[in-house]
Amino acid sequence: MTGGGPRVAFFGSPAFALPVLDAIREHFQVVLVVAQPDKPVGRGLKLTPPPVAARAAELGLPLAQPKKLRGNAAFEATLRESGADVAVTCAYGKILPLSVLNIPRYGFLNTHTSLLPAYRGSAPIQWALVNGEAVTGTTIMQTDEGMDTGPVLLQEALPIAPDWTSLDLADALSAQASRLIVQALSNLDGLSPTPQDEARATHAPMLVKEDGFVRWGDTAAQIVNRSRGVAAWPQTTAFLGGARLKLGGLSVTAGSGQPGEVLGVTESGLTVAARDGAVLIRTVQPEARKAQPAHTWAQGAGVTRGTRLDVWEPTQS
Repeated sequence: MTGGGPRVAFFGSPAFALPVLDAIREHFQVVLVVAQPDKPVGRGLKLTPPPVAARAAELGLPLAQPKKLRGNAAFEATLRESGADVAVTCAYGKILPLSVLNIPRYGFLNTHTSLLPAYRGSAPIQWALVNGEAVTGTTIMQTDEGMDTGPVLLQEALPIAPDWTSLDLADALSAQASRLIVQALSNLDGLSPTPQDEARATHAPMLVKEDGFVRWGDTAAQIVNRSRGVAAWPQTTAFLGGARLKLGGLSVTAGSGQPGEVLGVTESGLTVAARDGAVLIRTVQPEARKAQPAHTWAQGAGVTRGTRLDVWEPTQS
């Protein structure tokens, strides 16, 4: 590398990656931005670029949006011709083949939102909250062909505030990742790769809709933690007589009863029993309607003390 630091190729797609891209641009030359292809969005299915692609276009940065990476000689040539010394990935969303990983002199650095080897995979922020973790963090790792299996270059813990949802935690981790990646890129020759301990590895698979379904047989704390983790998507869903209800503003409260049993309806919300304790629900959104205060919904739906919400349990595989 020569004066001005490394020339960087940036791979990312969602809004989460924007602060990281901006931080890199403040300190280094971004010679190529790579994002997922444009996708249909909204009711009109308008073809829309991911946020990182839109930002690159706005800034006039060279942009590539390959549909695939493996066996893509044209893209490999683009990356090679960019002259990137190093590439950075942040929520890019595609597995990188070895033929691509080997192009930059310093390879690929990945910003991962967990303290690896914990929570490898696509949803570490969400599962840390669902599992009630008090601390998570950011890892800057050297990317290899595995799923978040490469050696650790930098790592920093981040305490999780008790009331944070996945949206809040994503903001905090994005800021942390932005700072750490600049630190890593400023000292590429001085970083010491540390292999991950495979025996301690845990996984954070992509969320599915059912991950947002309330399990009234869980403890109140577990129900609230799940709600925090799925706040961005798929959100918290309960059922009454088979009809779906989106729930908001969940917190642990006092009470006891059969799981799913309504213990009270007040202006503060709907109190529903869990396996241990109870949950206060502040808003309810029935299907095809807007969210409303829980007590307003309850009055209209005839829900009173003793009503039992459907008890959903995941299918055992």
